Amino acid sequence: MVSELPCPNCGQPTDLSPDNRWRPFCCQRCKLIDLGEWFAEEHRIPADEQDDDLSDPSIGDDDPPPH
Repeated sequence: MVSELPCPNCGQPTDLSPDNRWRPFCCQRCKLIDLGEWFAEEHRIPADEQDDDLSDPSIGDDDPPPH
């Protein structure tokens, strides 16, 4: 089992044991930088547009449903 990997933010060796409370990051600073990038939408998880509810034209209609 690998006990060290590079920090995803700065690349420094990172302890992956439960003793490292910021894993997989090397420190709290790197973890917060990554979190800020997610909040700024610099990181995104690709979505399949077919599963996207926004493609359904009936969603968001202000018109009442037909009787």
